[in-house]
Amino acid sequence: MTGKFKHRPGALKQSNKAHKTGRHRSKGAINLAAKGKTNVKEVTRHTKKEMSKEVRRNQCQQLRKKKRDEVIALKRNFGSSLAPPILITVIPLHQDISTQSIMSMLTEADEAAAVISNNQGVTHISIPRFKQRYSIIVPPIGNTFATLDAVKVSSTILFAMSPMDLSHISSQHNLIDSWGEEIIEACISQGLPSTVVALTNLKSVNIKKHHELKQVSQSLINKWLPEEKILSLNSAADALNLLRKVGSQKQRKVAFRDKRPYLLAEDVEYCSGENKVGTLKISGYLRGVPLSVNSIIHMPGLGDFQLSQIDASSDPYPITNSDSSKGINVDEQIRILEKADPQKQESLESENIPDPMDAEQTWPTDEEIAAADAERLRKKTVKLVPKGTSEYQAAWIVDDNNELSGDDYSDSDEDDDNDDEKMSIAQTQSDIENSDKEDMDDNEEYETLTVSEAPNDDNRYDDQMDIYEELESMKKLKDAKLDAHFPDEIDTPQDISARIRFQKYRGLESFRTSPWDPQENLPYDYSRIFQFENFDRTRKRVFKESEDIEGAMPGWYITLHVKNVSEEHFKAFKKLEDAPLILIGLLANEHKMSLLNVLLKRKHDIDAQPIKSKERLIFQCGFRRFSACPVFSEHTNGSKHKYARFFQPNDTVVASMYAPITFPPCRVMCYKKQNYGIMELVASGHVLSVDPNRLVIKRVVLSGHPFKVNKRSAVIRFMFFNREDILWFKSVQLHTKYGRRGHIREPLGTHGHMKCVFDGQLKSQDTILMNLYKRVFPKWTYEPYLLTSE
Repeated sequence: MTGKFKHRPGALKQSNKAHKTGRHRSKGAINLAAKGKTNVKEVTRHTKKEMSKEVRRNQCQQLRKKKRDEVIALKRNFGSSLAPPILITVIPLHQDISTQSIMSMLTEADEAAAVISNNQGVTHISIPRFKQRYSIIVPPIGNTFATLDAVKVSSTILFAMSPMDLSHISSQHNLIDSWGEEIIEACISQGLPSTVVALTNLKSVNIKKHHELKQVSQSLINKWLPEEKILSLNSAADALNLLRKVGSQKQRKVAFRDKRPYLLAEDVEYCSGENKVGTLKISGYLRGVPLSVNSIIHMPGLGDFQLSQIDASSDPYPITNSDSSKGINVDEQIRILEKADPQKQESLESENIPDPMDAEQTWPTDEEIAAADAERLRKKTVKLVPKGTSEYQAAWIVDDNNELSGDDYSDSDEDDDNDDEKMSIAQTQSDIENSDKEDMDDNEEYETLTVSEAPNDDNRYDDQMDIYEELESMKKLKDAKLDAHFPDEIDTPQDISARIRFQKYRGLESFRTSPWDPQENLPYDYSRIFQFENFDRTRKRVFKESEDIEGAMPGWYITLHVKNVSEEHFKAFKKLEDAPLILIGLLANEHKMSLLNVLLKRKHDIDAQPIKSKERLIFQCGFRRFSACPVFSEHTNGSKHKYARFFQPNDTVVASMYAPITFPPCRVMCYKKQNYGIMELVASGHVLSVDPNRLVIKRVVLSGHPFKVNKRSAVIRFMFFNREDILWFKSVQLHTKYGRRGHIREPLGTHGHMKCVFDGQLKSQDTILMNLYKRVFPKWTYEPYLLTSE
């Protein structure tokens, strides 16, 4: 028998007797413990055996046919009268490309096409021969956020390329400039829908160089879109072929928008009300999932709002070129689809109202602290709790006089020839370490220095230089380089006691396994946020409920009545020329504040500068745009995550900040404001979780040096400078750079010398380290990125 045929057992297959259980439980005992419960897999397997081969084959065919029909129906309805028009966003990759010539070729592609333009800059093209209709928008060139907003709601993106300098056709910068590279990288980071790349302005190039030009363009675009083939757009026939491809190509899914309803404004009308607050009427085609009038909507640049009413009207841009529908009164076609119910409508309250009496822990009074200090002095104990430290914080300090044995630790014989050099560098950089006051006060603020202007002379370059910014950048680079070479190492201050300086820190036997209560010593801001009992289960339930909402359906042309819109914000929006106005329906609880954790990957750039933790950045999280000062931590497994002082180039960190809840999957982009208001994309990633219990632990490392070494015991100096500090940190474990572990035995004298015992022979060139930890919380620095703040 060849390998083509496979033996299958028949109905008369021999079934051997099962093996006896022996000392294990018998079958009767197992059945008694099960109490009649049956395994689901056994039931499914038994049912499948009872079905005949023909029935199973027929069932599989029906399932395949059902899925195939759904895909075919979705593809046939794409851009038809039963679906919204195909929304195309034209993005030139060079600022000198004329978008008017591109639009003229697209509008003149078919003589039988009906072309209508509205006041919002949207051009509608209906082509009867394709039985499809298209909506084309051109966002303003140079406005990154307006272009990204248009991409969020688009079905297809048309990237336009054109040779600007005919003398050097092979130069890639003649096809794509800095604006083109910036916007295409931003679109990819945000999430790309289906794309089309077209090469225009070929008529001005010699026909012999067309092939060379297309090869250069293809090699350049393969850097970002390797599977995209470049089309020509130089005539009406090319434009018709481009529209045919747009209507028939496979649509790429964008996860964060397919789960939410969204709309591009086709018509906008503002009705003024009292107190400079009115109602904004927005009309357009609904896309995505159904939208309920009781849900909350978000408009980038304007904020979160409630709806008062949804109106439905007939399609104003049908697939026809006849003028029969122009005589119909539009007011007669409008009907009220749904009105808001105050009892079912979601509230705009985004923060929890904290109860000052509902506190997990109570802060001791001055009388209680004084009584506790007197009690400790009366008993003559070594432990001294500093002012402001609770008993729970001091409970980790335990008197341990047991000596260490060599079996309790792992032995390592690794040598590092650069340790002496590192020790010298660490000592010479003490002034930089002491200037890092973020350990003393996490809410560090710099004062603005007034720099005298240089007299006008021939050197204009110095007049435009910001000396304060240069000094700050130089200090940041030094601190980042020092942190990379000596992570978390700081010098013990001599002007203040170490037990006061590090009173919020504690020692851990193991960073990975030692317990840490996530509800301990929470800041006041934690009472203002919301937390889920099971975030993943809530996310699945919300996504499932969003598909079963009763209201406006995707593909309908509707009018939304947005209430309580500020007149100031609307006037700021009207000042933006050709900027699209988009509207997104938020899912349940997505307007409430919580602790948002996003995973960021630093952009690869040679000239990239390190980003300090708690530095203000601008985030675009899905449809929402805001600014915050996040806290960086390492992306690792486990319950505790190490705090990162700097976001280094080519690094991956988790940024934690107070922000509105956003259900993943959702793309995140991180911008940093440079000089002269320029926004630079520095990192991109996605939403990791919404978890206030994420433990971000900050570590400081105190270093000391051997003074006298006697086998396993040694006298250590320069780690502390008084006897009380040594007694305070006596129970904290020590380790060395050569892999030894030990603990403090006793202090010697009053100037910081101490006797320590290690698990092996200590080398004279070794460095003794002590790790201290504390939890870090982000500050409430969330600010929505509104149009008035731009």
